[in-house]
Amino acid sequence: MKHLWACPLLLVAFLLGGCSGSSWHSLRYFSTIISEPDRDVSDFIAMGYVDDQLVGHYDRSRKRIVPQTSWGKKMEKGEPQIYGKISQRIKNNEFGMKEDLRNLQNLYNQSRGLYIMQRMISCELSKDGHKKGFYQFSYNGEDYLNFDQETLTWTAAIVPALVTKREWDADVAFCQLLKFFLEEECISWLQKFLDYGQESLLWREPPTVRVTLKASFDGLETLVCRAHGFHPKEIFATWRKDGEVLEQETFRGGVVPNSDGTYHTWLSIKIHPEDRFRYRCRVEHDGLPEPLDVAWEEPVSSKTGLIAGVLMGVVASILFVAGIICLLRKRRSSYQAARKAPPINDQEA
Repeated sequence: MKHLWACPLLLVAFLLGGCSGSSWHSLRYFSTIISEPDRDVSDFIAMGYVDDQLVGHYDRSRKRIVPQTSWGKKMEKGEPQIYGKISQRIKNNEFGMKEDLRNLQNLYNQSRGLYIMQRMISCELSKDGHKKGFYQFSYNGEDYLNFDQETLTWTAAIVPALVTKREWDADVAFCQLLKFFLEEECISWLQKFLDYGQESLLWREPPTVRVTLKASFDGLETLVCRAHGFHPKEIFATWRKDGEVLEQETFRGGVVPNSDGTYHTWLSIKIHPEDRFRYRCRVEHDGLPEPLDVAWEEPVSSKTGLIAGVLMGVVASILFVAGIICLLRKRRSSYQAARKAPPINDQEA
């Protein structure tokens, strides 16, 4: 069977997901071709992302990549050869994927119907220069093949993919070309994207972290740690009790985008009420100079109410004592005045 991927391919778009960590940047391409039973023409969709930002989509009518950001448009003018290469590769990829789809239908012995084929290519670069590459292929929503750039071999996710794996493993030249693309060409493009979009892509906004407390019906309490307003997307947060990480006991929410381009997330843990002050939510993020440890604090309103109650009690006591003192002084003054007054003469009366 002919290779389902023609030599170094680009796709374009990826299922939004973070990089390997906050110290990594990624260029991801994802492409989808859909064959419908009542149509002779297949739908083809392709988009590309740098980190979590959409940098371009493929316009089928114009046969070219269209930049989606202001800095991407500047890059298209400053580096037209890069957008030209990407556009040409995806144009070739569209035709190649139609043949690939037919080959898979033959392999599965399938008749005309609704079928979806997807490909994802990703290259990643760390701050210290380390590189990673991923080439993944799926069919009708199931993983099919993954490329291992270290061993130059393919990993079959399902039994039918073993046929393709044996054929592609034998083509060493093709695997070497793919490795070169992931580690060199794709990385060089990623570096260019980072140069042009650094103001947006390298933007650092530290998270605001708050811990709240909720009562449970089982006699336990739930501590909820919320981090919001941070960028980039990658964040590492854990619950700790007396310094010990409690990963298995932790419930986590996803990292969700805000309307201003920042993100928010949460994690919770159930605790015994008497232990609430022994827990800390530790948050690590590129926007923070050092890890942040946040504990639950009693609400200010409760503290204010308690303080106010104490103060009112003190004031009441002071007023009570002052009242007694004033009364005693008044009585003493009356008594002294009575003693100093001249006696009443019966004759004068």
